[in-house]
Amino acid sequence: MASLLLSYEQQFSTLTAEVTQRMGTIHNHHGAERKSLISSIERQLDEAQELLEQMDLEIRELPNSERGKLMGRMKSYQTEFNNLETQMKKAKTTNNANKLRDELLSMDDNGTDDQRARLLDNTERLENSSRRLEVGYRVVMETEKVGQDILDNLQRDRETISRTRQRLRDGDANLGKSSRIVSGMMRRIIQNRLLTFLIMGVLIIVIIIIIYVTTTKQKS
Repeated sequence: MASLLLSYEQQFSTLTAEVTQRMGTIHNHHGAERKSLISSIERQLDEAQELLEQMDLEIRELPNSERGKLMGRMKSYQTEFNNLETQMKKAKTTNNANKLRDELLSMDDNGTDDQRARLLDNTERLENSSRRLEVGYRVVMETEKVGQDILDNLQRDRETISRTRQRLRDGDANLGKSSRIVSGMMRRIIQNRLLTFLIMGVLIIVIIIIIYVTTTKQKS
């Protein structure tokens, strides 16, 4: 399982490094070539997301003693992926805005003012939508972080409850052993007392017999 997890980590690192390098070249491409590059990067991001899911499944199968450190690495991987995803969304939004600007600039002098106004209005709406998208995305990421913190706290609470339950089981087992030991001691004490009473009874009888025999001989 450890070797499989290491393989996933290596694949993720290689994939994110390539995505980072390719995203840095988006601004050098235009038109269909740019669109194809963006689609290719999005597919790589999907692959990275699948690797994160596989890593998460593998980590959750590990013992609690090994899981803590790996969960920290998993968070850093998730943060790296989220940053790449944010950059990708910005690149796509910028691409759409650039297309509208290119259309506006490519219009010849015969273009009507109405057409220019509509394009400017569309560009402004797109930029506003982009800003709202970024704000919404930040809210989603903050919510996701809060949710992850809650899940981590629940995980720690569950582990604490499991350890407490195990200690209670161990205590109950020890209590059962102690109860059996005490019961055995009580039985031995009772047996010893009965034996003592029996010996005392025998001694009393012997003493009575000796006294009787002695008295009889003196009378004779």
